[in-house]
Order: sequence, then structure tokens, then C-alpha cells
Amino acid sequence: MQHCKDNPWQSPPADLKLAQDEVHVWCMALDQDPALVEQFQQTLSSDEQERAAKFYFPKDRQHFIVARGLLRLLLGRYLDQAPTQLRFVYNAYGKPSLEAPPSLHFNLSHSKGLALLGVSSDRELGIDLEYIRTDFPFEQVAKSVFSVSEQNILRSLPDALKPEAFFNAWTRKEAYIKALGQGLSIPLDQFDVAFVPGEPAALRDVRGTWANGNNWTFQHLTPAPNYAGAIVVAGSGWQLKCWRWSNG
Repeated sequence: MQHCKDNPWQSPPADLKLAQDEVHVWCMALDQDPALVEQFQQTLSSDEQERAAKFYFPKDRQHFIVARGLLRLLLGRYLDQAPTQLRFVYNAYGKPSLEAPPSLHFNLSHSKGLALLGVSSDRELGIDLEYIRTDFPFEQVAKSVFSVSEQNILRSLPDALKPEAFFNAWTRKEAYIKALGQGLSIPLDQFDVAFVPGEPAALRDVRGTWANGNNWTFQHLTPAPNYAGAIVVAGSGWQLKCWRWSNG
């Protein structure tokens, strides 16, 4: 399988195509010119505009508008449809999908001004992105969301590696439950992931009656310095392509 570290983030080709066994990941900056933000806002549905209006801080509102606008723009490009034509539906846990075929599997995540979008034609997937905060109380949080085994591994690491390790684990766990489409109804301490920096991303152990027997492939993503990302995709044998979106 091809990794983004082997095939760095590139500008997409003009004739963008999504082959059956490809997964595309887009990296997108959410700080954009006001004119473009306004343009994206015009493509949003009424419920998306209502959600945008609920953000207290203007920057958070702008980031939501740009993320949803880019989601519509890129899915529309794959499907040869106008962004305004797309209709989303949501499952009981809030995971979105396209209402009408031809459909695509997709998932979106953003953190501190950057977004990742994963897209596949035929495979369920989940994606997560987090900015690595060294001032975050990660050991305290790990006690409530990591398994005992994961907590022990985190404690055993040198202090300098702990922030990156924590966010590696967090993004891999979040991407997995997003791929399953069941959100936080799945306890994060009921499965273990590999997360030590430099160690390949993987699912190590699953416990509980909710356990999903499908084969899932985990992949670490580094879209920018000081960010941890992960994508989890159903099955194996797929090829990853990493695109960097720019307005130009």
C-alpha cells in the first residue's frame, strides 16, 4: 500500500479521477479570503447555514463554512455535480453520507485551521486530525479514554514523546469509531491501537459485544508539522493518494 510519506502531498491533476481501490485524502487550509468564504457560504444548505450561525467566534464560523464548502466542492468534482446539488443525510450517530447515488464514502475532520477529507468510491472510512498541544493534560485524559494497557505504554515513554504519542492514539481511535459510524457509543477504552511514534498505525485488540469483525487498515497522516492525523479504511489492498487543495 502506498503511504503519503512515500507519495507526499501534491497538487491534484486537472483530470481528477477516483479509481475503485484508491482512497484520496485532501489537506485543506481553512483560513481563506473573505470573498471565498462568502462564495462557499452560498453553496451551503439551509441547515448548514443554521449550524454556521450558531458558532460564537467568527473564526470558528468561518472554518466551518470553508470546511463544508470545500467538502461540497470536492465531492461535486468527483461526481460531476454542482456543490449546491448535493444532499446529505445523517445516521443516528451524526455520520453524514450522500442522499442519492452515485454515492461516495467520505469523512471530514479539522483542527486549528487545517482540515482533512478522506474519499473512497467503495470503502467505508473514518478520518481524524488533531493539533499536537504540548500543554494538553494528556496523561489525565488518557486515564478516562485509554485502556489500562495503553495508559501503561504512554507512561513508559520519554516525556518528549508523550504528546505525539497521545495524539497518535487519539486520532486513530477517533478515526476508527468514525469509520464504524457509531461515534462515541463505542467506548474508547474497549479497543487498543498502536501509537508509539515511529510505530505503524494498527488496531491491536478489540473487546466488547459491539466489536466489528471487518478487516480495517489504519494509516498515520502528517499533513503539516505539529499535527497528527489518521485514516481508517475498510479492507486492505487500497492505494492512498494525498492531495493539497489550494485556491489557485
